[in-house]
Amino acid sequence: MRETASGAGDPRPARSRATIVTAATEHFLEHGYVGSNVDRIADEAGVSKRTVYNLFETKERLFRAVVESTTDIAEGFARDLHEGPVGVRPLEVELRELALNHATAVLNPRVVRVRRLLIGEAARFPDLAREYYRRAPALVMDAIRRRLERYAALGSIALPDAALASEHFAFLVLGATLDRALFESAATAPRAALEARAVAGAEAFLTLYGRSLGA
Repeated sequence: MRETASGAGDPRPARSRATIVTAATEHFLEHGYVGSNVDRIADEAGVSKRTVYNLFETKERLFRAVVESTTDIAEGFARDLHEGPVGVRPLEVELRELALNHATAVLNPRVVRVRRLLIGEAARFPDLAREYYRRAPALVMDAIRRRLERYAALGSIALPDAALASEHFAFLVLGATLDRALFESAATAPRAALEARAVAGAEAFLTLYGRSLGA
């Protein structure tokens, strides 16, 4: 890669890359892919056009880097679910926390805006859309499924179909809130409202799956 050619251990390419991706994110969000201009992105990032091309080579690769930059949030959330303990506190407390963390990750304003951008460009970048889905929504859903299976193994809940249960959990927690965020360009709902809906979703899930155990 060209970035590594600038010198091993040199932090400047990484800093430049992060600065360019940040500027490019805002530029692509405002102008879309077709309407965006690398010269203007370079100006907005405070770097030379040559630096942009040295690090990303083409506008397309820069756009891909912008989309891929948001998957770290999903990957971090999924990792926490895999590594975090279960059954340490009451089930309802842990499920509410899971719901709040899920809502926080998915409804992160940067994630929502880039997801909206990618949806608009999915026909132009179908492979990127598929890869994003694999590394973000699908990864998170799988992590939730595995987390619920760990509760089932403890006897806390019953899961006739763990994959379906994870979908129930995610859509009870996010459903209408995520739909609204994707279709409205205004700021997301107040934090208190997001939290209240997420907690209500967790409680509805617990009612459904808890009753199957006679809770």
